[in-house]
Amino acid sequence: MEKTDDYPPFQLGKSRFDQSTFQGRLRHFLDITDPRTLFTSRDKLNHSLELLDQYKANHLPNGTTNRDLWEAQKIKQAIIHPDTGEKIYMPFRMSGFVPFGSPIVVGLLLPNPTMKQMIFWQWLNQSHNACVNYSNRNATKETPMTRFLFGYFGAVSSAVGIAVGLSFLIRRANNLSPAVKLIVQKFVPFPAVATASTCNVILMRNNELYEGIEIFNKAEKVVGTSKVAAKKALKEMAVTRMILPAPILLIPPIVMTFVERTNFLRRNPRMHLPINAVVTTLSFAFALPVAISLFPQVSSVRREILEEEIQKKTKDELLFYNKGL
Repeated sequence: MEKTDDYPPFQLGKSRFDQSTFQGRLRHFLDITDPRTLFTSRDKLNHSLELLDQYKANHLPNGTTNRDLWEAQKIKQAIIHPDTGEKIYMPFRMSGFVPFGSPIVVGLLLPNPTMKQMIFWQWLNQSHNACVNYSNRNATKETPMTRFLFGYFGAVSSAVGIAVGLSFLIRRANNLSPAVKLIVQKFVPFPAVATASTCNVILMRNNELYEGIEIFNKAEKVVGTSKVAAKKALKEMAVTRMILPAPILLIPPIVMTFVERTNFLRRNPRMHLPINAVVTTLSFAFALPVAISLFPQVSSVRREILEEEIQKKTKDELLFYNKGL
């Protein structure tokens, strides 16, 4: 099989992009979130799985290229859960996060929402997030359903509480004009969603702080379980969850504030929702891969800052852990 710039020699279970650089991680996650994989037929999926099995058995059909193998692995990773081997429901795949999540974000950004609308869209958003989290969970060590429910109710409560509380304060602010109140109201979803998303990941993964997570060396041999690495992983996840909603929930209100002043939208008010939907979807498609590319999924940690018992087990100066998504 010949090597090309875009398709290097195939490595099973590895990324074809350099995960030590932001650009490489961005290209990797653009691949992972590619919505075109949602249209993969059953025959195409079965063919991809069979091709990867043939690779493992060192019995590839004649004419198989590196591109064929990378594309087969992309399809498998987009549809099949790596631990359970089962298909992930389409709305809860990473590749379906933008197509199925965008209508919800549009609902969150509706102008001048009623209290009932605000509560409904915050609840629906956190429900969708919870289903995505559960469907893409690490299932090597099964987590009790109660922990996911705990995280879900914590996220919904914080999202609704912050959104309703801020909206109430804005409406009671007598020193703000109605026009300013309307503009400020558009930005309420961001702190609510950012806080809820961070709360969700901390509540669902706080057991890792007490139990630790596995760390391994370059040869992928598990060295031990570290609480220090767990704390670092949780911090990285929290930062990612705080940043992810920013472009999605801040760019559309800013853009729409200017668009609403144009003569076109004043003459065609019915175009407000379609334009808002397009701006939101583009912002979502841009924000998701950028946010999850900030930190490597497999991150590194220096041996010297780990627990003493782990330091005694290895002489490697740099160890690794899977922080999750």
